[in-house]
Amino acid sequence: MRLAVTYDVSDDTNRRRVYRTLERYGAWRQYSVFELDVSKSERVELEDELESHIEPADGDRVRLYRLCEACQEATTDLGNEPPDEQSNVI
Repeated sequence: MRLAVTYDVSDDTNRRRVYRTLERYGAWRQYSVFELDVSKSERVELEDELESHIEPADGDRVRLYRLCEACQEATTDLGNEPPDEQSNVI
């Protein structure tokens, strides 16, 4: 399944952990946004791991959007190429 994942994590260390976790599963698209192709079992593993890296009490949040085939085909990129990957890592 294809997922779009967004995150807003306040702590630098936790944000780095979330980024590194998502990097193992898919492609970084822009600040705090990844696209992943995962199986159902990988999605469960991913959600468990991400949950261990965030602090909901601090306002941290991760959202996973499942992208259907029609949605994937209707995706349009506008603007410049994504920023340098290293500029997103703290």
